[in-house]
Amino acid sequence: MLAIVPGSEEDGCGCRTLGLGAMQQMTRLCVYCGSAAGLDTSYRAAARELGRSLAVAGIELIFGGGRIGLMGEVADAVLMAGGRVTGIIPDRLRSREQAHPRATELLITGSMHDRKRLMAERADAFAILPGGIGTLDETFEILTWRQLGLHDKPIFLVDVAGYWKPLRDLFDHLATHGFTAPLVPRLLQIVPDVAELMKMLGHVRSTGAPRSELL
Repeated sequence: MLAIVPGSEEDGCGCRTLGLGAMQQMTRLCVYCGSAAGLDTSYRAAARELGRSLAVAGIELIFGGGRIGLMGEVADAVLMAGGRVTGIIPDRLRSREQAHPRATELLITGSMHDRKRLMAERADAFAILPGGIGTLDETFEILTWRQLGLHDKPIFLVDVAGYWKPLRDLFDHLATHGFTAPLVPRLLQIVPDVAELMKMLGHVRSTGAPRSELL
């Protein structure tokens, strides 16, 4: 199903609609990942494993809507295993990122801002696979929104083949130099692979994630 989404009338980041409150049952996972596949074949393998695992668990994929790179890998794997996929993509990127033609639902937004807002609103939790600048942008924004108390949804950094070690070092660097309290596990949790992520999602799904102490 294809839908055109009107722009947000919210001021600022527009994330007030995410709200606070008790964690709902985890049925929809937003996955941030690259529109490229990367050089290490383990990245593609992890994306496919995640897609299959989400379908088996009955968890809907919320993603950036493209058919290329790791985005396409995880979406294709969900669909092949009979799962549900919602893609959210800006109109100007429909050709560049090859909007996924088989997505269960494909939402077309007028801006990158609205894309990120809708992905965040629709998700119950977030998982970050390897990616580039766009993935980092999404990661830091959703972490910032959580630090500001605009949502309390779980965030998982999936450190496939140690890809995110430099980012983990940066998080430690920020805390060491007094610009933030330690981010792990206050704002996000780090898991080494998809199997561990699915274990964590199973815990969240059955018990609800514990509320974090928000700044």
